[in-house]
Amino acid sequence: MDNDCILYLQVGDWVYHKKNARWGMGVVIEERRSELPGGFCYVRIDFQDGKVRIFDNNFRSATCCYYSGIEKIELDKEKLVRRFREKKSQKKSLPKLKK
Repeated sequence: MDNDCILYLQVGDWVYHKKNARWGMGVVIEERRSELPGGFCYVRIDFQDGKVRIFDNNFRSATCCYYSGIEKIELDKEKLVRRFREKKSQKKSLPKLKK
């Protein structure tokens, strides 16, 4: 069997949707790919809002979940700490309001 798809997400990956932040974070709970060449590959993602959504998981496809706004959340501790420090240094301190 010649597999013509490149998978973007795997079961257990944590993700978020850039355009729909209200969905919250999500975790990939299922990944399927067709047995037939040229068939559909998809992932089911369980989001914090309680809904399970299905997305195309073929990176070669124009409808891949990556292109629709799904991004992986990096779970590498060093990267997370570095991002946290960068964001913290970019925040401007707001003046405290007097009562």
